[in-house]
Amino acid sequence: MSLEEQILKSWENPMRKPRIVKVTLNIGVGQSGERLAKAMKVLETITGKKPAPRRAKKTERAFGFKKGEAIGAVVTLRGEEAISILKRLLDAVGYRLKASSVDQHGNVCFGIPEHIQIPGIRYDPAIGIFGLDVCITVQRPGHRVALRRRAKARIPRRHRVTREESMLLLSRELGITFV
Repeated sequence: MSLEEQILKSWENPMRKPRIVKVTLNIGVGQSGERLAKAMKVLETITGKKPAPRRAKKTERAFGFKKGEAIGAVVTLRGEEAISILKRLLDAVGYRLKASSVDQHGNVCFGIPEHIQIPGIRYDPAIGIFGLDVCITVQRPGHRVALRRRAKARIPRRHRVTREESMLLLSRELGITFV
């Protein structure tokens, strides 16, 4: 029995089948002000949601920002909305991702060099061009026990999602080709 067949057999149990929990879009600008406002506008046009600013954790004189200064923006999407926007984002990269973009816990991250590559987004000279990072979080049902506040518990290794499972799930559900 091949590895793929073993994985598919284990997915017969609904608690073993992984799922896409959230999709996170991130733009790191490195400075606050007008450029960050434009980046937030780009995220809002892509998703239709209001992005949250991300602040610097420490002062970095070489890059010219101080601790607590907003230097990026992020939007988190869940459910059907996340899947529909993810399909548009994957269309920008041709549904092809590097196998190295999948980490050992099954999460997938990839970048889009220019936001105008996304279908349905037009170039606006007043805003400019921004690149963005997209992260797909894949988990099994029951992962909430590690995140909840009361009666928190550790997730055993056998219940964590592996690279192979995540790649199989994404290729079957979204048609992604890993190279």
